[in-house]
Amino acid sequence: MSGGEQKPERYYVGVDVGTGSVRAALVDQSGVLLAFADQPIKKWEPQFNHHEQSSEDIWAACCVVTKKVVQGIDLNQIRGLGFDATCSLVVLDKQFRPLPVNHEEDSHRNVIMWLDHRAVSQVNRINETKHSVLQYVGGVMSVEMQAPKLLWLKENLRETCWDKAGHFFDLPDFLSWKATGVTARSLCSLVCKWTYSAERGWDDSFWKMIGLEDFVADNYSKIGNQVLPPGASLGNGLTPEAARDLGLLPGIAVAASLIDAHAGGLGVIGADVKGHGLVCEGQPVTSRLAVICGTSSCHMGISKDPIFVPGVWGPYFSAMVPGFWLNEGGQSITGKLIDHMVEGHAAFPELQVKATARCQSVYAYLNSHLDLIKKAQPVGFLTVDLHVWPDFHGNRSPLADLTLKGMVTGLKLSQDLDDLAILYLATVQAIALGTRFIIEAMEAAGHSISTLFLCGGLSKNPLFVQMHADITGMPVVLSQEVESVLVGAAILGACASGDFASVQEAMAKMSKVGKVVFPRLQDKRYYDKKYQVFLKLVEHQKEYLAIMNDN
Repeated sequence: MSGGEQKPERYYVGVDVGTGSVRAALVDQSGVLLAFADQPIKKWEPQFNHHEQSSEDIWAACCVVTKKVVQGIDLNQIRGLGFDATCSLVVLDKQFRPLPVNHEEDSHRNVIMWLDHRAVSQVNRINETKHSVLQYVGGVMSVEMQAPKLLWLKENLRETCWDKAGHFFDLPDFLSWKATGVTARSLCSLVCKWTYSAERGWDDSFWKMIGLEDFVADNYSKIGNQVLPPGASLGNGLTPEAARDLGLLPGIAVAASLIDAHAGGLGVIGADVKGHGLVCEGQPVTSRLAVICGTSSCHMGISKDPIFVPGVWGPYFSAMVPGFWLNEGGQSITGKLIDHMVEGHAAFPELQVKATARCQSVYAYLNSHLDLIKKAQPVGFLTVDLHVWPDFHGNRSPLADLTLKGMVTGLKLSQDLDDLAILYLATVQAIALGTRFIIEAMEAAGHSISTLFLCGGLSKNPLFVQMHADITGMPVVLSQEVESVLVGAAILGACASGDFASVQEAMAKMSKVGKVVFPRLQDKRYYDKKYQVFLKLVEHQKEYLAIMNDN
């Protein structure tokens, strides 16, 4: 071979723990996915708004998928391992054994899931304190963050859980501990979900004020007093025991982790966009908004200086991209809402039969059915008299109002497949209108956004992508690798290995533009009117509430 010996290829493993499954990928130095595996994980809903998982079940699934993606690979070429996960709460005792987060005292179920809304009364009391840390979560703390869940455990499971607890981990930090034996936490989790400040550390007065002074007394050892930036190398790398479990070699570099949405942001936001005719090509990275859309959606915008956006989480320093402030908007349910609307419709059984006959997913079938019934008009115009407000699980951003409900206006007596397809379209549009609502709040506060970078499961749906472009009026960039969250996790492993000088360098080398979807600007007036109706829906909902609450 000319030019001397070629360097052996270097690989990284990314592991992503989502709401319903664990996924892993083997990724090379240029960000190409070479192998992929996924494994479902168990979920329990013992009562309404209580959602639980098992950390042992999750770790076992991590082992299954990692072994699959490294099959047939020279393990010496695997340089780093990165984890991301949902921001669920893992509870262990002082010997690192699972503790029950439920009244049934089932210690196998030791994880309160991110979407669990049991701690409503606790979060209301926390918000009533008006403590200064709340300005870093958009002014109002979400029930999905960790402080209210911790307070719920103290107030409801004192003897069986709280008094025995030795460690409260965010799920991404649990995984990196399991791999390395190091209890250091990632700055990402602690800053975004636990009120930690990258500059000032923990605020004793907050924990005392909300009734969790226990943490202050033991110097925060239960929730983390050693904090590392995402991508930092942990301890001595993979322990022999974890290496055996995962099918890897001991000592491989393991990175401080990220929350799953932030890994998606990392996997897309730094891509080189030259030659795609995008306005953001000549603009700083702060003009890009990463939208990670799966079960729920997260809207990640970064800035050089802190920007406070009412109803939007952050600003969080260095929580996603080192040296930048992060604002995080979000919609609590998006993919889950689309499933809910479609699967609850009377025509769903017929849809399943027809989609199966064509070997298509129900959504691919619905998209082609919409094309069939739109006739000469653009497909989006089919919802001229059907409108949806999508907050069936409360509003995360920009209203930060847990009490809001979903709304549908324009229903008819017919329940055929056409109706189902149009309701599905109206739901997808409502989610995109919600994204526009979040962008407008971010821009009013000082962000300047020109381009959307979409990833996650819903970004594989062309209708969802086109509606986001049309309704926001912005081009949407899709990655070459659809599994951007896994690329983000692998980027962490690459940073921990020392193969890249910085997270930014790894982002630029490992994330690639695949496709750009431009908005149909000729439809702008129609979507401006839909957006007017969208805002009226929530205004009316608040009026209905006021009428019903009037004495």
